[in-house]
Amino acid sequence: MSNIIRGPAFVVRDNIDTDQIISAQYLTLVPTIPAEYEKLGSYALCGLPTDPYPTRYVDSGKMKSAYPIIIAGRNFGCGSSREHAPIALGAAGCAAVIAEGFARIFFRNCVATGELYPIECRQRLCDLIQTGDELEIDLDRNTLQLIKTARMIDTQPLGEAKPVIDAGGIFNFARQAGMIQK
Repeated sequence: MSNIIRGPAFVVRDNIDTDQIISAQYLTLVPTIPAEYEKLGSYALCGLPTDPYPTRYVDSGKMKSAYPIIIAGRNFGCGSSREHAPIALGAAGCAAVIAEGFARIFFRNCVATGELYPIECRQRLCDLIQTGDELEIDLDRNTLQLIKTARMIDTQPLGEAKPVIDAGGIFNFARQAGMIQK
């Protein structure tokens, strides 16, 4: 994966749970079947209420989102332990979620599946950035740049999780490292 991620952001607030990320009714879709993986992406963040989020993450009738970056507040990915949540976001084209904090199981599922980078930032970005703002994430420098103002913000390093995500998840990482047979 590239070490630079650039594109418009989709902004959400605190406590976005896995039911909002991918509703339980879509958990019958099997991510290892390509057509069903693609369909999972079309439902990413479909559980968000429309009043606070009138802009939809994936437009109706589309399979991919126009937003490769999600900016969130605290406790992103709370709720159930479903690994469909990061898979649906990844299938929709999300490359990274930058949040003040993640639910531990969601963070681990991001690493295990290799679908997207869960990046923590101590600053409350959901109060600073608006949906549609153009951003650039540098995974090597651990920075986020707001393109319209050129403002640079430090993010937390991914550490040992980054090479696992780069490899496409824990099983691909283990295969590449010779820990399990290809």
